[in-house]
Amino acid sequence: MRVGLDISPLVQTGAGTARVVRGLRGALAAREGIEIVPLSFGGRGRAATVAREAAWYPAGIAWRARELDVLHCTTMRGPLRAKPPVVVTVHDLAVLRHPEAFPAWHRRSGSLTLRHGVLRADAVVAVSEFTKAEIIELLEVPQERIRVVANGVEPVFEPTGEATSGDYVLAVGTLEPRKNLARVGEAARRAGVELRVVGARGWGEVEVQGWVGRVSDAELAALYRGARCLAFPSLYEGFGIPILEAMACGTPVVTSRGGATEEVAGGAAVLVDPLDAAAIADGIEQAETRRDELRWLGLERARGFSWVRAADAVEALWQELG
Repeated sequence: MRVGLDISPLVQTGAGTARVVRGLRGALAAREGIEIVPLSFGGRGRAATVAREAAWYPAGIAWRARELDVLHCTTMRGPLRAKPPVVVTVHDLAVLRHPEAFPAWHRRSGSLTLRHGVLRADAVVAVSEFTKAEIIELLEVPQERIRVVANGVEPVFEPTGEATSGDYVLAVGTLEPRKNLARVGEAARRAGVELRVVGARGWGEVEVQGWVGRVSDAELAALYRGARCLAFPSLYEGFGIPILEAMACGTPVVTSRGGATEEVAGGAAVLVDPLDAAAIADGIEQAETRRDELRWLGLERARGFSWVRAADAVEALWQELG
């Protein structure tokens, strides 16, 4: 079986979508009977983004995949028509649920491509049960066309190894409104602890103290290990990979109550109201008090997620379609 795998996120971003592509591609690379054909177009920047949105995803990727057995588009974007069966992965529906949190271009193009790509796909992969429910509610996709495939954790995120020094709380995510970083900063001040923020600069004029920028996975793992906790009270997520990465490193997690973050945390994190900075600060203090308990619970929770397991589910779906 020859499968076209959209790897465009690898040139667009270093955030969660790129992690999913790398994880699945690595776990599927050496599997007998499957040839992964990487498909990508352009690089970073507005011109490349516009070309991908206007031409590559609607038609170009399907033309490249015309002789393949399955085409798997790893973002919400998919072709208008394609010869092979098409799988589209949906990471979240934030652009539909919270359009005000995105720039105008992203808001308009994201809404159109989501509806075109998902509604025309032969199968849809949702990264969580929460995202599956969002797809059914907001796009009216029949649930039998949706397969839930949870994300995994890279091996570099493990409890032993170098730990960054300092008394700090760590936040991980692109600087954008729904990551709730202003309230995280206020919570850190209330708790009397330094905040360090890892992630690319995004949009919405989000400014925070302690911004580190993008770092390597090895540096990020060290930052997780050295942190008092991960503060991840996002306003909306389709999954929340940093939750699992922190847990895999033995770091307590403070995250939002409800939605995908609570689903991923699975009872192994401190849950808080993301709209209340005082509640987030209290969660940071609870994480310190319950550190040993949360470390053990988090390590156990993270062991249940792997890219091999995700690849097994994706391969099974490809076999059904191809």
